Amino acid sequence: MIVPLLSLAPGERGVVVDLRGGPNFRSRLYAMGLAPGAIVRVLENYPRGPLIVEAGGTRLALGKGMAARVFVRKL
Repeated sequence: MIVPLLSLAPGERGVVVDLRGGPNFRSRLYAMGLAPGAIVRVLENYPRGPLIVEAGGTRLALGKGMAARVFVRKL
């Protein structure tokens, strides 16, 4: 099932399948290691704060708007 990264609960994992945004958005995520095919695991999803994920052994903090435009296939 393909869902926004934002919808995953802490502990859930997914494979990035789509980045819905312009070239600057994609470039920024690629630089962070979030490219199609990357496996991500949600560590924290704060109600009024960022989504904390792990990708490629690196922890990243994503704003809600950004995380809503990263689509993953749940594992």
